Amino acid sequence: MDMAPKHRQHPLTLSKHGRIVIPAAIRRELGMREGDRLAIRVDRGRLVLVPDRANVESLRGMLRDLAPEGGVVEELLAERREQARREDAG
Repeated sequence: MDMAPKHRQHPLTLSKHGRIVIPAAIRRELGMREGDRLAIRVDRGRLVLVPDRANVESLRGMLRDLAPEGGVVEELLAERREQARREDAG
């Protein structure tokens, strides 16, 4: 997914109820669909909208460093293989 250049701007109007509409071209470019969740934050006086899946990917990256090498699934598979080897041998 190619991210839009940071200098590209689209004019938006804030509605009476504080709503904005993300232009269709941007939604398509980011693969956004109705019902997608977004996070919003203020960064140096600017509003930043981030699709929730981007937050999830960022967290996965941070947590990957904390996970033991190989992970739980690989550990369970290795145990099961060893158990099967012992059963075949015995």
